[in-house]
Amino acid sequence: MKLTFRRSGDRGHADHGWLKSYHTFSFADYYDPAHMGFRSLRVINEDWVTAGKGFPTHPHRDMEIFTVMAGGTLEHRDSMGNSRQIKPGQIQVMSAGSGVTHSEFNPSSAEPAHLLQIWILPETHGLPPRYTEWQPDAARAGDSKVLIISRDGRDGSASIAQDASVYRVKLQPGESLMHEVQSGRGAWFQLIKGRATAHAHTLSAGDAFSTESAGTLEIAATEAVDALLFDLK
Repeated sequence: MKLTFRRSGDRGHADHGWLKSYHTFSFADYYDPAHMGFRSLRVINEDWVTAGKGFPTHPHRDMEIFTVMAGGTLEHRDSMGNSRQIKPGQIQVMSAGSGVTHSEFNPSSAEPAHLLQIWILPETHGLPPRYTEWQPDAARAGDSKVLIISRDGRDGSASIAQDASVYRVKLQPGESLMHEVQSGRGAWFQLIKGRATAHAHTLSAGDAFSTESAGTLEIAATEAVDALLFDLK
């Protein structure tokens, strides 16, 4: 199986003082024509937001946007009337559709917020905007791979307007998982925390790899792993 790697240190980086961000794909002032996205996956930004700071109100449209908390707290407000706080383990999903404005703020007075914001291109433009959240089922807290986002909302996942299945991966040292990549689809693996191996290649926090080869992916943890796995049309 052919794997293509995107190492943490090769990502774009922006330091705005209150915000430190690493861009897996071209975003804002970071432009790299070799890294514009992967299939329908357009943005993976890993952000650290200083206590008491955040993103002011700004617009989006025709994008499936979700936020994965890795540490701290993030407060969301939007033009649909939603006002929520999310913490590690929770996922916030906003389908921007025909247009929405929102802000994201770290309400803590001391602790930074660590998050991944991810954008996926929708299959259809101009849909009504939607907001939802996902949080883990206590009965599946020990599962190594849990579906968090899908097109059809199966297995308790949040739904988006795209043929994309996104899994939250948690492995303890020595544990491994396998994932079957079907012909005509692609997979992207993003390591948030820990260390792992994939087909004899070592990955550290922030590293990623992709494949468009049909076959079985095998990922093993050498340190406790927190990661995302995307299965994309």
